[in-house]
Amino acid sequence: MAVASFVTGLAGLLVLNLILGPTAIVLAVLALRRGTPRRFRAWLGLGLGIADLVVLGVLTLVRGTTPWVVWGG
Repeated sequence: MAVASFVTGLAGLLVLNLILGPTAIVLAVLALRRGTPRRFRAWLGLGLGIADLVVLGVLTLVRGTTPWVVWGG
């Protein structure tokens, strides 16, 4: 789960940050609670998941709307 958290957090910086960010956070917390031997990757996944949400917030504030287009509008 630590590696999955890291990968989803990293991918979330590029695409689908609203979905992949919280997923990375949940996976990282679960991995840390279960005592994973890959603690560093779990912490990186947690940080990247939080960074995903921060990037989403900054883009939303700068553009005044969500950074994606749903129905081609």
